[in-house]
Amino acid sequence: MKNLLSTLLVLVLLTGAACAQKPVDLDKSPLDVAYFPNGFAHDRGPGDKAILKIAYSRPQAKGREIFGKLIPYNKVWRTGANEATEIKIYQDIQLNGKNVKAGTYSLFTIPGEKEWTFILSNDLDYWGSYSYNVKNDALRVTGPAKAAANTHENFTISCSEDGKNKGIISLSWDKTTAELPFTY
Repeated sequence: MKNLLSTLLVLVLLTGAACAQKPVDLDKSPLDVAYFPNGFAHDRGPGDKAILKIAYSRPQAKGREIFGKLIPYNKVWRTGANEATEIKIYQDIQLNGKNVKAGTYSLFTIPGEKEWTFILSNDLDYWGSYSYNVKNDALRVTGPAKAAANTHENFTISCSEDGKNKGIISLSWDKTTAELPFTY
């Protein structure tokens, strides 16, 4: 009986300590997901299978000059914040004319003033781009960069249709948009 009371007392104390912990604050660069076709599976019609999904974190500009300053030109960037951006491709596609096998890759970029390099890496689960290794690249392609139509406070990745079996992955932040065309 004494052991049972001691065990119950310990459980009550542990439960109280666990309940007294503060909830985790909202992440300053929250996770988001971009799909193509856009929307969740329940929003798509029959036969509208997902082509790709991109999971990334969304840092904020907070009045800072982004490309060329905070994110230097011509250096590998994790393409967002926190963990490296991850792209899951559900079927073989072409990114800017180059074949890509279905699979999951880390997405890194090298921002430039007029053109960006998009890198699919076979290495997954990176924090940032600190351990990036060019030897593990699955693919490198380029895409144009241009002035964004609107200023974007939060880094945003979106996917849109661009004709029959064609789409564009757009990366927008601050005053810049970089685009990567694909076919499926």
